[in-house]
Amino acid sequence: MVGLKLFDMTGGMTEVVPRLAEVEADVQDLVEAHMETMLGVRFLASEYSTGPVHGGRIDSLGLDENGAPVIVEFKRGTDAGVIHQGLYYMAWLVDHKDAFRHLVRDRLGVTAASQVLWSAPRLICVAGDFTRYDVHAVREHRRLIDLVRYRFFGTDHIGLETVASVAGQMPALARARRCVAGLPPARRQGGALAELAAAVDETLLGLADGITRVQRKQYAAYQRLRNFACVCPPQQTKLLVYLKADPTEVDIIPGFTRDVTGLGHHGTGDLEVQLRTERDLERAQVLFRLSYAAA
Repeated sequence: MVGLKLFDMTGGMTEVVPRLAEVEADVQDLVEAHMETMLGVRFLASEYSTGPVHGGRIDSLGLDENGAPVIVEFKRGTDAGVIHQGLYYMAWLVDHKDAFRHLVRDRLGVTAASQVLWSAPRLICVAGDFTRYDVHAVREHRRLIDLVRYRFFGTDHIGLETVASVAGQMPALARARRCVAGLPPARRQGGALAELAAAVDETLLGLADGITRVQRKQYAAYQRLRNFACVCPPQQTKLLVYLKADPTEVDIIPGFTRDVTGLGHHGTGDLEVQLRTERDLERAQVLFRLSYAAA
């Protein structure tokens, strides 16, 4: 399966025979226990009640790498209702922001609760399979939706494959694009660096189908289920990109790449790439692809 991520939960070897879970709870329990590793989402709550009026229970709630709220819905096999069920809960979540903030505050602290990114709430559907109608349906919604197929292999492995990642048309992002496009050239940030930033944006979005951009004040994150690149606003002489590529597996070139493991910076990733020219962007493309594969 293209794009399959196989997670060994024991560190050992076992026979890899693909199968579905015996019951839905087997998938949910395993993913919730390793949600940050598997989905890039910090786990907040399981079977979260939406109250007596709404009358539902959200399978899992979390917060992604960019601070966006995440609903995760699980199905053992193929179920056409999983997307609509998730969107139903998404509508409830957007209308009950205070309840979610209180949950984040209780689990992750006041700072995380104050930085929730409400412009990009996400729905992740994890199921045994999806139909072509499911893939078409998510493209008709104005939400960030990921369809993820799972398989158990033997007794101690689980494989996750992203079937579709859809950005929709996020209103805040569309407005931001119009505002930037409408500025006089003198007021746009950075001249040549702004052109370089645009080229980086085009390159990252073009790496594969289904890549989405999530805009925060301090950076723009590029993801397909998980972040693989974060681009900071242009500085005076350079553009900083942070990647999920392992710094120990690449050549560190002073003035071009830097290992920032353990160092504070905006966005996610331990490899910093410094771009000053189009030539730097050409050199960086192999690192972009490496980071995309790693994430």
